[in-house]
Amino acid sequence: MIKGKCECGKVTFEIDGEIEDFSHCHCSQCRRMHGAAFGTFAGVKIENFKYTSDTDTVTAYESAPSNKRYFCNVCGSNILGHLISDPERYYVAMGVIDGNPEHPQEYHIWVGSKAPWYTIHDDAPQYAEEP
Repeated sequence: MIKGKCECGKVTFEIDGEIEDFSHCHCSQCRRMHGAAFGTFAGVKIENFKYTSDTDTVTAYESAPSNKRYFCNVCGSNILGHLISDPERYYVAMGVIDGNPEHPQEYHIWVGSKAPWYTIHDDAPQYAEEP
């Protein structure tokens, strides 16, 4: 069981399944959303994800016609993204996941628009956009 929570603890969740996809997204939206060089996401099946708290503080917005993002409206923690192109999976922000769960090989996406001040220092595959 994978568990997680937002910074203030008002949003808690668990994932009863494995991480199927593990990416570092360097697009400008993820950089702004996370206030960092990139956002790291764990792709999980929707049916394996469950909120274990009230969802009153979970707010969603459409960041693009193909993407909806969910966050805690109290502390601002990014919880997950849901892509229309991948309707059976949530992409949970790794920053809100507790511990170090097993995950598949990581990769970098949207490297073509990465922050110019950041250099990728690992050997993980890199894609200019999405693979």
